[in-house]
Amino acid sequence: MTKKTAILGFGNPVRADDGVGIYVIDQLKSQIGKRDDISIFDMGTSAFEVLFSLKGHDRIILIDAVINTGESVGTIYKMPASEVEEQVEDDPHVFLHSLKWNQALSYAKKMLGEEYPEDIEVYLIAIDSTKFNVGMTEEARKGGDKVVNLVKNEFKP
Repeated sequence: MTKKTAILGFGNPVRADDGVGIYVIDQLKSQIGKRDDISIFDMGTSAFEVLFSLKGHDRIILIDAVINTGESVGTIYKMPASEVEEQVEDDPHVFLHSLKWNQALSYAKKMLGEEYPEDIEVYLIAIDSTKFNVGMTEEARKGGDKVVNLVKNEFKP
């Protein structure tokens, strides 16, 4: 049985490399196209509406930037669901336009109840800056492209 997968990209494209998660989502939308078994969501602007759309999905893939890792910009981290669960906040306080992946999972868990998927993966892409700047570094873009290829390879027909 094919799992229905929701792919969520986080970030702010006017905050330099922080927009890499949204870049990955844009690339996946254009390269994968419409499929019944995959939903691709930009979590940058309408995060709470998207969380309600997770109902009926068996799997979640999250993509976001991570700063201050000590690694080169563009380094990829793939975290298993067990580590994701450790990061989920019980009652996060958020601003509507700055929801991060661990906060999104907290709300999704409460909103979906027993329909909350057990299969969760997180891809984090190392960055150095979230200063106001439209566009990202070539290193962050290359890291984003690596994640695009990793995710696309999972869904080859």
